[in-house]
Amino acid sequence: MARNNKGKLSREEAGRLGGEATAKNHGKEFYQEIGQKGGQATSKKHSREFYQEIGQKGGEATSETHDKDFYRQIGKKGGEARSKANK
Repeated sequence: MARNNKGKLSREEAGRLGGEATAKNHGKEFYQEIGQKGGQATSKKHSREFYQEIGQKGGEATSETHDKDFYRQIGKKGGEARSKANK
């Protein structure tokens, strides 16, 4: 365990232990619910432009780490999923 010079847990270690304890007490549904609440709260705070900006940044970061084949594969998957949904 990472302890500071006074013998106490570091902030990181305390956070990790707290996360592990929470995970033991709650299932997948708990995390889905708090994620949904967080998303709703964020959507109330931010405008469309905010989401466009973070989407742009994410797209740029992804393009730096993936090649054309990656985009071909996800495009094909998306097209197949859309085709199934339209039937």
